[in-house]
Amino acid sequence: MGAYLRALRALVLLAGFYLLGLVLIAALAGADWLVITKTDAGPLTAKIVIVSVVLSIPILRGMTMLRTPKPEPTPGIRVTEAQEPRLWAAVRELADQVGTRAPDEIVLVDEVNAAVREEARLLGLLGGKRTLFLGLPLMTGLDETQLRAVLGHELGHYSNSDTRMMPLIVRGRTQLVRTIAHFHERADNKVAKETAKQEKAAEKRLAKGKKAKAVDTTGTGVTYRAMAKIYTAYGNFYLRATRSTSRRQEFAADLAAARICGRDAYASALRELNALSPAHEFYMGSYATLGVGAGLLPRPGQFFGGFAELLAARTAELDDLRSDLPTEQASPYDSHPPLAERVARIEALPDDGRPGAGSARPSLELLSDPAAAFTALEREVLTPEALAMPRMDWEDLVHSSMSQYVAQGTEDIRTALTAEGTDGTLPSLLDAIDADPAVLWRIADHFPKSEQAAAATGRAAREFARPAVRRALNQLVTVELTARGTARWQLSWSDSASVRYPADGFADQLTLALDAAVADRPDTAPLRKLVPAS
Repeated sequence: MGAYLRALRALVLLAGFYLLGLVLIAALAGADWLVITKTDAGPLTAKIVIVSVVLSIPILRGMTMLRTPKPEPTPGIRVTEAQEPRLWAAVRELADQVGTRAPDEIVLVDEVNAAVREEARLLGLLGGKRTLFLGLPLMTGLDETQLRAVLGHELGHYSNSDTRMMPLIVRGRTQLVRTIAHFHERADNKVAKETAKQEKAAEKRLAKGKKAKAVDTTGTGVTYRAMAKIYTAYGNFYLRATRSTSRRQEFAADLAAARICGRDAYASALRELNALSPAHEFYMGSYATLGVGAGLLPRPGQFFGGFAELLAARTAELDDLRSDLPTEQASPYDSHPPLAERVARIEALPDDGRPGAGSARPSLELLSDPAAAFTALEREVLTPEALAMPRMDWEDLVHSSMSQYVAQGTEDIRTALTAEGTDGTLPSLLDAIDADPAVLWRIADHFPKSEQAAAATGRAAREFARPAVRRALNQLVTVELTARGTARWQLSWSDSASVRYPADGFADQLTLALDAAVADRPDTAPLRKLVPAS
């Protein structure tokens, strides 16, 4: 389907929104006319006319929103050709190969993604300013050949004039969403008013010693919600129609990328994308922001730059993600076909003899100074509060953050210990256990319990309590040892952070000592030997 036909289709779909509004307003006006001319004027007639007018307001508001909302500014680094000559040269070369005009600006962003946008004019028939958004995390995980394939796909959207249709499509979607939201808002407001009215009446009845009726808003706002359903039905049709076109555009862009950069390179890039997205999400949650709760961040450039360390350390997990491609669409309105289908189509193409992944340099080498780019991206993306946090090497960040979090986690334990007459420290707890072993089980009573544990008695109760008391002891030992500097939290890119104890075999001895301290006949001597009183 050519650009002009796609523009016509988008225009017809948008016109359908206005036609639906006119039909609904005409129906409301017709109902008012019938009521006024065929019945005697009275309160009911006036009420019906008022309802019609009120229902018409959201329709008219949606129809009169003529301007297409401008997209939110995407935070990132706008790089010029003078700043990044190799990257710009690669993009221009790919644009020539695709047969389209190169973007007017390149913005480096913090996502595992590459995307293009065009500020088209005259219903998408005339082109406008083009922007390429390129994620530094994406570049971190791809080699240059794979990145060129991904960029070839994105530039293929320019070649097919896909980006020009977006303003028109977005206008229709936004007007539908806005109209539906207006109806739901009015329905919710009506329910809230009716609820307040009934609650007030109930209070008066209670004040007079009478039984109050339960609040019942059944049927309130039903006309607004009915109107919303009509627009929702058209919205579903609109989204399905526009998304089916989008899926065909994705296949066309895939073929363009494979033609330019090679079948195997593009297929490997798609597989890599499936691995990089969840890996980056995990990295951001478990590493980059690990110290935020403790008021700490990694060294400048490492907030995003550390992603490379994770990728290098978790190759087996990434291989699984590269192989396990999703076969279903995220939703019927997803603009992208299932990734497994896209990869299968590409891999079914004839072998073109060009190499796949691993045959080119890392794509970050297209940048003049990758470390400086990561640092600059932090300044654009992070909040002023985050940028003001102290910075640390990864090893120190993990140790300081985990030490603080574990110490905070012992506050409830120390409260329980204090309630049982100790000063909340490990030595005082061990003294209390020696003086009265039953203190262990009384301490456990201060911790949350399951229904089964709460109902247990005797030995069964102790068996439920033992793991909780043992965990509490272990936390106190960890806090004590890290505070003394004899134990340290250790960074691992391939696994969770763990405690490095003072000597080999210490962990095994600690396991035995904790078991002895929470036994039916507690023995605190092994634990005292491992953690002598300071």
